[in-house]
Amino acid sequence: MQILLTNEWKNALKSELEKEYFLNLKEFLNDEYSKHIIYPPESLVFNALNMCRPQDCKVVILGQDPYHGPGQAHGLSFSVNDGVKFPPSLRNIFKELRSDLNVDVPFSGNLEKWAKQGVLLLNATLTVRAGQAGSHQKKGWEIFTDSTIEELGKKYSGIAFVLWGSYASKKESLIDQEKHLVIKSAHPSPLSAHRGFFDSKPFSKVNSYLISQGREPIEW
Repeated sequence: MQILLTNEWKNALKSELEKEYFLNLKEFLNDEYSKHIIYPPESLVFNALNMCRPQDCKVVILGQDPYHGPGQAHGLSFSVNDGVKFPPSLRNIFKELRSDLNVDVPFSGNLEKWAKQGVLLLNATLTVRAGQAGSHQKKGWEIFTDSTIEELGKKYSGIAFVLWGSYASKKESLIDQEKHLVIKSAHPSPLSAHRGFFDSKPFSKVNSYLISQGREPIEW
C-alpha cells in the first residue's frame, strides 16, 4: 500500500512510518485491499491529514472507525461523500450545530469545508472492511493516530481537541491541557446523544477558544 501523505505530514511522522508496527500494518492492508472491499479507497486513506496541514491545524475532531457502507467513507471522520444519506451521528451533529450557532443543516454531509479551514477530522482507525465495523482495529492504526495527536500537541499550541464519547475521551491523556483545549461530551450517536451531546455547544466553544488564541474561528 502506498503512503499517500503530503510532505509536511511525511516529515512530521517520519519515525512512525519506519517502525515495525507500521510496516506490519502496510502488509496487512496490502492483503486486505487485494482480497476484500475496504473503505475508504486507498487514495483517500490519509485524506484527513492531507486536507489539513499540521501547521494549519486549529481543531481535531476524533472519530473511531470509517463508515463501512458503500460510498460513505472518504477519509474524514463523521463525513460522507456528496449525495450520500446522512448517517445518524452526522444528522445529530448537524442538529447540535443548528442549536448551537443557528447554522442551517447543509444539503451535503461532506465536511471538506471544515477540513480546509484547519479542522482535522481524524479517525482512530483509518480503514475498515465493508460491512464489518471495527474489523481493522488493533492492527496498528491506533498507534499511528495516537502518535499523530501527540506530534501535533507537542509541536503546536492553541488547538481545540473535540472528544465525543468514551472511546475518544480516552485520548485526553495524550493532550497537554496547558497548551490546548479539550472539549468532551457524549457521542452524537442516537444511543447516547441525549445523554450529554445535545446542548453541549462544542462549535461555539471551539470558536470562542480560537478567538482567545488570536486565530480565525471556523465557519461551520
